Amino acid sequence: MDLAAFFASEFAEHRDTVARAEANLGPAFAGLVKACVQSIKGGGKILFFGNGGSAADAQHLATELTIRYRKDRAPIAAIALTTDSSSLTAAGNDLGFEQIFARQIAALGRAGDVAIGISTSGNSPNVLAALKEARAMKLVTVGFSGRTGGKLPPLCDHALLVPSDTTARIQELHIMLGQMLCGALEIELGLVPQV
Repeated sequence: MDLAAFFASEFAEHRDTVARAEANLGPAFAGLVKACVQSIKGGGKILFFGNGGSAADAQHLATELTIRYRKDRAPIAAIALTTDSSSLTAAGNDLGFEQIFARQIAALGRAGDVAIGISTSGNSPNVLAALKEARAMKLVTVGFSGRTGGKLPPLCDHALLVPSDTTARIQELHIMLGQMLCGALEIELGLVPQV
């Protein structure tokens, strides 16, 4: 294996994905930020969920909002639906794995909250079920996905689809977009000065 060539190729693909995302996702990102600001100002919250690496992103982003991102400031209401092992295992056992997030949306979600489902394929049954539940309950529905977004876009008020066929590049851009969301919310909510 030519490690130098591999290293260069990975960076080249990442740069290309970033450039295409920057060219295509600006309006969707602006819509997402506006929806989240409106929700938080109205006393709502942001609910994140996904599987595997996307579950890790959900936890990461909820923590950035509730604790801090750039500077110490007032908390922003956010929950990762991936962290309560008792709820996840009870729902998985009693209701089926497909319902692990939808059940929590039904319990914790309120009209005007923002539900952000993260799925690189856009076809994760439990993410889709949660977005359907969120939409029925009049939450703002958001999807982070890649490629064409699979079955996810029709369930979303705002869909951010990373223009790549490579799972790793999609995941890299999901966390980048998520952290950009955290930074934008801090500024738009007047919690930190614009840099």
